[in-house]
Amino acid sequence: MLSVVLGTRSEHKLTELRRMIAAAALPIRLAPLPAAVAEVAETGVTFRENAAIKALSYAQATGQLVLADDSGLEVDALGGEPGVHSAYFAGRPRDDLANNRKLCEKIRQIPPNQRTARYLCCLILARPGTILLEAEGSVEGTITPDERGAGGFGYDPHFVVAGMNRTAAELTPAEKDVVSHRGRALRAMLARIADRLRSDPSWPGDASAA
Repeated sequence: MLSVVLGTRSEHKLTELRRMIAAAALPIRLAPLPAAVAEVAETGVTFRENAAIKALSYAQATGQLVLADDSGLEVDALGGEPGVHSAYFAGRPRDDLANNRKLCEKIRQIPPNQRTARYLCCLILARPGTILLEAEGSVEGTITPDERGAGGFGYDPHFVVAGMNRTAAELTPAEKDVVSHRGRALRAMLARIADRLRSDPSWPGDASAA
């Protein structure tokens, strides 16, 4: 069993990723970030930079393998906002309702056919001092100012998934896992982990080795 720490405090992300790993039937145990580990500042300007900062920092702090993601929403008409600032678009502390209010205010005067957007996710698996694997995923859609659906989290009630005419919050967990940016990134990551384990069952060896 490969034990991996998830480099986030988000219970939503932990639940989603555990569900998808269980569905993949791989020998991976995903553990929460220990409470004693201080959260790292996300100072990168891209999702990949922030994912790398978290993965390497938490791997060093725990001495364990760490899977970290950075993800968010890019709205074309807003020049890519909120982007890497998605979690704190309306300021700190994080407030999903406030973030969504700010997003809706910004897009309300934009014609519906110009409200194109996408969710993006970058996943990085690291050991102390070394990035081992990377994967990315995305899903296209549009933004609606109307809140729709009771599932999901973040901007999900306002993100209409391309080709589905439903927001991410209107999808069942199983449906969301198939189309979501995080689901696509995780499937790519799991495929790479499986390939490594098939070629070398002892991979990645001692996680604490630099």
